[in-house]
Amino acid sequence: MEENRFNKRIKVTSEILSKIAKIDEFKGLWKGSINLNPQILRRLRSTVVITSTGASTRIEGAQMTDKEIARLLRGLKTNPPKNRDEQEVAGYADLIGRIFDHYKDLKLTENNILHFHSILLHYSAKDQAHKGKYKAGENAVEAVNEKGERAVVFRATPPYLVKPEIEAAIDWASKELDTKNLHPVLIIANFIFEFLAIHPFSDGNGRLSRALTNLLLLRSDYAYTPYVSLDEIIEDTKAEYYMALHQTQNKHKTDHEDITPWVNYLLDSLTTHAHKARKLMEGEQPEKLLSESQERILGLFKVEETLSVSDITEKIKNIGRESVKKNLARLVELRLLELVGQGRGARYRKISQ
Repeated sequence: MEENRFNKRIKVTSEILSKIAKIDEFKGLWKGSINLNPQILRRLRSTVVITSTGASTRIEGAQMTDKEIARLLRGLKTNPPKNRDEQEVAGYADLIGRIFDHYKDLKLTENNILHFHSILLHYSAKDQAHKGKYKAGENAVEAVNEKGERAVVFRATPPYLVKPEIEAAIDWASKELDTKNLHPVLIIANFIFEFLAIHPFSDGNGRLSRALTNLLLLRSDYAYTPYVSLDEIIEDTKAEYYMALHQTQNKHKTDHEDITPWVNYLLDSLTTHAHKARKLMEGEQPEKLLSESQERILGLFKVEETLSVSDITEKIKNIGRESVKKNLARLVELRLLELVGQGRGARYRKISQ
C-alpha cells in the first residue's frame, strides 16, 4: 500500500527530532509575542513576494534581479510580460501572493494543485495548451548549473501513472495532517518529495513545489512564512537542494526508500527560516535579513575598501559569478553597498551607516 510506503521511508532520528524542536520552539515564540506592527508586516509581505519570485524562478534558470522584478510587477497591468523570464516571474508572483493572502481557504486538493499550475503558467505564451493539465509525455528532473547548462538527474513518473500517484500522495498527506500522528514538517517534506519525484507537469514542477511548501507551512501554523523568504534560502543553498533530491530520488519506489537527506535539507532550511524570523521579532531591521551568501560578500568589505565582481568570485570559490552579481544587486538595493564606476572598471564599496 502507498500509505505504508510513505510512512516507511521516513526515518525519524534524534537529529531530526532536535531540528524540529528548535523550529517549533520559535513557532511558539512568534505566535505568542510578535511585536511588529501591521504596516511593517504588509511591507515585508510585499518584499517577500518579490524576493521569493526572484529566487524561485532563478533556481529554474531565469535571470531577472529582484529590482527588475519589482519594476515589472508595478507595471504589469499596463505592460504585460514580454519574454519567457518575465512570464515566469509574473505567474509565480501571482500564485505566491494568492497563497499568502488566502492560505486558510486553500486546502491540499488535486483541483487546487491543477488550478495553481494554471495560475503559474497564466502569462506563459508557449504553455497555454497544457497549463492546469498533467503532462502528456515523458519528462525528467534536471539540474541547472551557474552557466545555465542542464543535466538529467532522475526519470520521473510516466504520464499514465501521474493522476493515481498524485491522488495517493494527497490522500496520505491530508489524512496525516488531520490525524496529527506525524509531525507536519515531516508530512510536508514527504509530500513535496513525492510531488517532485512524480513531476506531474510538463513545466513548472519546481516552482509549484516551492509554492506548495509555503502553503502547507502556513496551513500548519508557521505564521511567519510570508515575512521571510524560504525560496531565497533554497536559492542560496541550491547545490545542497539538488544534492539532497539526487540522493533520495534514485531510490524512489525501491525497497530501500529513505528520504533522510531530503528531510534534513528541508529542516536545515526551515531552521534558517526561523532564525531570520527571530531577527524580525526581536526588532532588528528587515534589511539586515541577508542570505548567507550576501553576508559572506558583505563581510569581505571589512577588509577591502572596494571590490569588483571578479575579486569576490575569486575570494569566495563556491559562489558563481552570476550569483555574486545577483547578491551585489541586492546589497546595493538595501543601501549596504554602492557601485563605483561602470563597465570593466566597476567596483563596489560599503556605505557608512
